[in-house]
Amino acid sequence: MAEEYKEALLEKKHKYHEGCPGCKVEQMKQLRRGYPYLELSFVWIIVLSTSLPISSLYPFLYYMIEDFGVAKTEKDIGFYAGFIGCSFMLGRALTSVFWGIVADRYGRKPIILLGTISIAVFNALFGLSLNFWMAIGTRFLLGSFNCLLGTMKAYASEIFREEYQATAMSAVSTAWGIGLIIGPALGGFLAQPADKYPDVFSKESIFGRFRYALPCFTISAFALVVTVLCCFIPETLHNHKQDITADDDSYEVLEAASRESGKKEKASQGSLLKNWPLMSSIIVYCVLCLHDTAYSEIFALWANSPRKYGGLSYSTNDVGTVLAISGLGLFSFQVFVYPFAERLLGPVLVTRFAGALMIPIQMSYPFIANLSGLSLSLLLNSASILINVLSVSAITGLLILQNKAVDQSQRGAANGIAMTAMSLFKTVGPAGAGILFSWSERRLNAAFLPGSHMVFFVLNLIVVVGVALTFKPFLTTARR
Repeated sequence: MAEEYKEALLEKKHKYHEGCPGCKVEQMKQLRRGYPYLELSFVWIIVLSTSLPISSLYPFLYYMIEDFGVAKTEKDIGFYAGFIGCSFMLGRALTSVFWGIVADRYGRKPIILLGTISIAVFNALFGLSLNFWMAIGTRFLLGSFNCLLGTMKAYASEIFREEYQATAMSAVSTAWGIGLIIGPALGGFLAQPADKYPDVFSKESIFGRFRYALPCFTISAFALVVTVLCCFIPETLHNHKQDITADDDSYEVLEAASRESGKKEKASQGSLLKNWPLMSSIIVYCVLCLHDTAYSEIFALWANSPRKYGGLSYSTNDVGTVLAISGLGLFSFQVFVYPFAERLLGPVLVTRFAGALMIPIQMSYPFIANLSGLSLSLLLNSASILINVLSVSAITGLLILQNKAVDQSQRGAANGIAMTAMSLFKTVGPAGAGILFSWSERRLNAAFLPGSHMVFFVLNLIVVVGVALTFKPFLTTARR
């Protein structure tokens, strides 16, 4: 009898307001049964559209810098490549909190539409870059208006029922991770089309004059399609104050509701910076994202660089093939395996184990460079799949912890803080990776960690720090 009364009170607790988009979504979640395929599809393609341009330039960045003529020697190319890579992250770091606050005030949908439109415009302009500074400027603007990831993390946590929260965060991180792989694959296959496909693209065409425009235009066209589809997604933000009180007019229920309301209001007014479960998960997230972006740039530079410097002498097509295969492996794992692993182990243990397993795999890369033929292809593809699967799995667990640490009214701002901090780390990542890679090519005969051994050793140090921070008392979790 007591259980039935408790359930009745919980049902009365939900009060929906006419004309509130957030309440409509809550009603939909209460009434809907079955797997949320449509919502997952929308989340997936929106996040994919924002992640595609981030690393799509890496396979051709080496050659783009060479075409600009700013590098005096081959060894200097990595140095300049790092600055183009980090300009995107710098722009995003400066604006992420602002976009998060705007999303909390005016809604998720307007920010999502703005983000997809800005990708279409600024990524196309980057493909038309005439010099080094134009490339930096367009990438900076692309990052400044790239307001989608933080907003989509909040949106995904609001559009799904509780039992699908792990699936929602997995969808965000899977689409993000696959975009970071498929983007470079597109960049590798579509860059320099007049040289690779002369029967289709002539030297006099726009793609002959702008050798790196085709992959950028392709991603911009996809972003335009996503913009049209986003017009049909529901808004999830409530336009009224949350009702905590139940409809039961008994003194005990009203008093308990009043106390609960006071607590939640006080908590919501508190500074997010004092929310340690949120801030600790953001710090670990930033460290692992620093590794992720540094690895992405280093892998492409290492694969493109000549064998005499410890690289693979791969073409943009070769790099694109490896990354496309990695994308298929990542998609399969995140869709079919990650939700089960998260339910079995929990987000913290998944992050911890994934980080620990990355270390021995990254140690093997300099030795893989000594191989050739089929053995090189098999081991390189296997290592690339594993690194990308483990990296995205580690980051997914932290996304779940972040969204559980705050209420809906603060989710946009919380994700904005996470995006700002992550972008600052990722600003350091490409620049640091480029400088580190350039330096490593000058110490091929060093006694301690020569050449690329030093590069992958530093990547492993970052992972070790990230894994160490997942232990208590540093990382704490909130139950909501």
